[in-house]
Amino acid sequence: MGRKLALEFARVTEAAALASARWMGRGNKMAADDAATEAMRAVFDTVDIKGTVVIGEGEMDEAPMLYIGEEVGTGKGPELDIAVDPLEGTNLVAKGLNGAIAVLAAAPRGSLLHAPDMYMEKIAVGPEAAGKIHLDAPVQENLKAIAAAKGKRLSDLTVVILDRPRHNQLIADIREAGARIMLISDGDVSPGVAVAFEESGVDLMIGIGGAPEGVITAAALKCLGGEMQGRLVPEDESEWTRCQAMGITDPKKILTMDDLVKGDDIFFAATGITPSSLLKGVAFTAIGAKTHTLVMRGKSGTVRFIEAIHRFDKKPKYNLGH
Repeated sequence: MGRKLALEFARVTEAAALASARWMGRGNKMAADDAATEAMRAVFDTVDIKGTVVIGEGEMDEAPMLYIGEEVGTGKGPELDIAVDPLEGTNLVAKGLNGAIAVLAAAPRGSLLHAPDMYMEKIAVGPEAAGKIHLDAPVQENLKAIAAAKGKRLSDLTVVILDRPRHNQLIADIREAGARIMLISDGDVSPGVAVAFEESGVDLMIGIGGAPEGVITAAALKCLGGEMQGRLVPEDESEWTRCQAMGITDPKKILTMDDLVKGDDIFFAATGITPSSLLKGVAFTAIGAKTHTLVMRGKSGTVRFIEAIHRFDKKPKYNLGH
């Protein structure tokens, strides 16, 4: 994939963030998600790729656009797997809470795990602790290994976990070990990426969350030299059948970085919708809006933060007050 696609993908997530941010705090998560999806889809149509959505808004009969299997792009250019979440953190936007992003990952056809919409056990760390953690190790052991790798006291580590009853024992174990915890209500992609940035203050993301989001997080960490391990958690026979259809015959198989994302020819882009430890949220001004985007290319290892000013008199399609 050519390096010029970096800015094109940034444009895609910026459009989704701008559209969704209009709905911040207005209590309508479906409207926020629809706005992000429509805007992302529209800008994808201007990008010279032959893209196929492998992780998206749902199956063909569940989503009007950006569904799994949908073709995106102009039809010219490289054939790519596309993983998208136009609004990661629908409840966060609806309630005006921190941590919502518009995000995508792209890689050559056949590179991204076509993760079904089910749960996944996850553990994610930055480059210093890559190779030092294991999904099946007791959390205390992982914390000790991360602290040693980063040259920090265990009590100074910050662990991000989704605030769910299923994590009660895990939370208790982390507290007993002495690490600090940041509980989040929704959206584990942003903190999963933040583990690779020292200034974010996040050292570990762990717990059970969505499998599609796990693949997107792994794509980002591949660009950054971090590590994520995962394991699918099928809850019924139909989900187990989907695992088998993917070629996963062992339900206890740990999915490594190369299982989740093959190779290093990857692009990742994310734009903040509401503020987070990684990205600023959309800020509307008298003449338009400001956005903050992270875009990365795995092949070169380049990481860019883009602060953009959007003038709505030049981009009237973004001036959509509701």
